[in-house]
Amino acid sequence: MAEDKILKKTPAAKKQRKPKTTTHPPYFQMIKEALMVLKEKNGSSPYAIAKKIEEKHKSLLPESFRKTLSLQLKNSVAKGKLVKIRASYKLSDTTKMITRQQDKKNKKNMKQEDKEITKRTRSSSTRPKKTVSVNKQEKKRKVKKARQPKSIKSSVGKKKAMKASAA
Repeated sequence: MAEDKILKKTPAAKKQRKPKTTTHPPYFQMIKEALMVLKEKNGSSPYAIAKKIEEKHKSLLPESFRKTLSLQLKNSVAKGKLVKIRASYKLSDTTKMITRQQDKKNKKNMKQEDKEITKRTRSSSTRPKKTVSVNKQEKKRKVKKARQPKSIKSSVGKKKAMKASAA
């Protein structure tokens, strides 16, 4: 009997799990984008954050993303990336500063790219400038039409009729 109970387990072939790869951006990045879009002074509720994230990344998110989102919000508060105000969350000052610095760098890069693009388009531009200015002047002339003055008699007659009906 004792021999039957003690069975030696042979090492079975374990199923190798596939690493879970996510196609959506990291949760904190999605949270940060949602908070930047919402721009609420006293922070945004988890529901509003989830709604914005769902609008933008609906096809990429798993079914249980709201549960994960709430955990990520709590973890971000613990790390100091977010500040919890009552039942709302907002970006901490250090996170805001970091994002502003990144935004400035991105804007500089975008401006440089825009300048290069405008240089290319200006050199290949074949429009004469005179036709553009003439078109603007014609539009201004069309917009300014003389208004007809209201007749004085009609407004006076209406006032007398109103007084008579009120009495």
